[in-house]
Amino acid sequence: MKVAGFTIARNVVKYDYPILASIQSVLPLCDHFYIGVGKSDDNTLEVLKSIDSPKIVIFETEWDENMFEGGKILAFETNRVIDFIPKEFDWLFYIQADEVIHENDHEEIRSQMQKYASNPKVDGLLFKYRHFYGSYDYLADSRAWYKREVRIIKNNPAIRSFRDAQGFRKNGEEKVNAIAINAYINHYGWVKHPTKMLEKIQGLASNWTHSKSIGEIADSGSFDYSKIDSLAKYIGTHPKYIQERIKSQNWKFDTDISKKNFKSLRYRLLMFIESLTGYRIGEYRNFKIVKG
Repeated sequence: MKVAGFTIARNVVKYDYPILASIQSVLPLCDHFYIGVGKSDDNTLEVLKSIDSPKIVIFETEWDENMFEGGKILAFETNRVIDFIPKEFDWLFYIQADEVIHENDHEEIRSQMQKYASNPKVDGLLFKYRHFYGSYDYLADSRAWYKREVRIIKNNPAIRSFRDAQGFRKNGEEKVNAIAINAYINHYGWVKHPTKMLEKIQGLASNWTHSKSIGEIADSGSFDYSKIDSLAKYIGTHPKYIQERIKSQNWKFDTDISKKNFKSLRYRLLMFIESLTGYRIGEYRNFKIVKG
């Protein structure tokens, strides 16, 4: 079994993405790791070239700003990297620049890839998500945040990154057949200094998926993390790859998690049902869950 990891990167230093932690967290599971690096306004390329691993393969691209609307450029560039990866690999492990895998999940991920590598009924592996928000102590837990997504796919040319690159589809609009595994993607895209958070939103507003529904841009020159509908306290551990970043946190965010700001009574009811059953009514899915 051969595994290729891959990601895309552009202005990751300018917008304070934890991309080194992202790559390092999946590197032990990969034979090679491919990075499509878009022409940037910072030293993104130099930072990625500094990774000391013979597994890393970097190639440079230039993003078409006419494709930024709706995030189409993200899927286009993701597919560009997929097309660059040789066909000798069985699995392709996609990690976004603000996502990190916990080392405790490596064994589960590796065993599931081995188990289903030769199963033609399986297109990908489905991860659970933790969306950290405001600090490393809180999780965004409302319906505004997707709770699962496919991050490992078969090396099949019919499987492509879809829309704004949240997930994948097969043959255009067909949902991929996925095995749900007991592993998490830790998403840290909404954990950074409020000033940096504001800069990121302002700079990427044209291809940002959830910014309008999650919060409002503050007039004070920094992002107001308090404008969130629902948070939960996180009591678990973080991946070792993100520990240095946690230690360097230079802002404070505290909140009363008992206070909720749901947009309607119906929304509140749906959240209540999900809290009781674990089932999300009307969940958006790029996948169909199958049993091997």
